[in-house]
Amino acid sequence: MSRHLFDTALSEIREAYEGHPDMMEFCPFPKDVIWRDVAPYLTEPAKRMVEDNSLDTDEFEDLRDALIAAGDDAKWRETYKHTNIGDDFLSKFGCYELFGLEGHYECQTTRGFLVYSPGGLYYPWHHHPAEEMYLIIAGEAEFAAEGNSAKLLKPGDTVFHSENLPHNMQTHEKGVLAWVQWRGELTVAPVLTDRLNRELQP
Repeated sequence: MSRHLFDTALSEIREAYEGHPDMMEFCPFPKDVIWRDVAPYLTEPAKRMVEDNSLDTDEFEDLRDALIAAGDDAKWRETYKHTNIGDDFLSKFGCYELFGLEGHYECQTTRGFLVYSPGGLYYPWHHHPAEEMYLIIAGEAEFAAEGNSAKLLKPGDTVFHSENLPHNMQTHEKGVLAWVQWRGELTVAPVLTDRLNRELQP
């Protein structure tokens, strides 16, 4: 495993994070990260991300490239594998944890994830007890939360999801690469919000 790729990704996300007031207000960047060997697990979205030419960004080019490079050795998650979300979604939506309870760096105070979605994908209504902040790194996506209208976010934009607030995401022509930070209850995985998901496609 190429630890230097993860060290570079960690350094780049720290710089971007500490330079963004919304992220620093959400929670400090963790100081208690400890490297550990985690076996890589590649999924189809990991391969799609490398080939996605729509992930443009002016502000975070080095961060985007570092997160993508580390993805080749990352342990990609399949959060919704045992749900009815469908094979199409599972083959396109990707996520790996850089630091946290199961990350390539152990951290007990917060969790930080790369999230990738190609263009034209709907991420249905879901929720989790952790409070969450999204920072768009590259590309763009439309985010909606229950009670709020959808909003198109681009690199540098953020969106906050409070505890157990149902939210969804839709990409259009471009894909999106985002950083996701969790605080609060860190042990419970996201679940689909069945009462809002009459259909899995909008």
